[in-house]
Amino acid sequence: MLGVPLAGFLGLSAVMFAMGVLGVLLKRNPIVIFMCIELMLNAANLVFLAFARYHSTPLSSTIPTMHTFMNGQMAVIFVMAVAAAEVAIGLGIIMAIFRIREDVDIDQMNILRG
Repeated sequence: MLGVPLAGFLGLSAVMFAMGVLGVLLKRNPIVIFMCIELMLNAANLVFLAFARYHSTPLSSTIPTMHTFMNGQMAVIFVMAVAAAEVAIGLGIIMAIFRIREDVDIDQMNILRG
């Protein structure tokens, strides 16, 4: 991992995030939109891990360096938990709408309005 500079990881993350944003804005299938959201979350995870690897924390003088890398990894675990909850709830909503309408067109999903 030390062979690749931090800018390489940030560039890859920016490309992944941009592809996710374009997918959310351009696609009409809710499953594809979920996959694009996951791509954006994984881009954020890549940034967390890259910064955790290449930058030391303010406490690195008092805590051994190998223990300070856990900050980015804990953020990644939190993001993965949020992503799993998002997928579980989102797929449940999509399945409920599909049972009622037998269609999952995102433009016609206005039944959740109050």
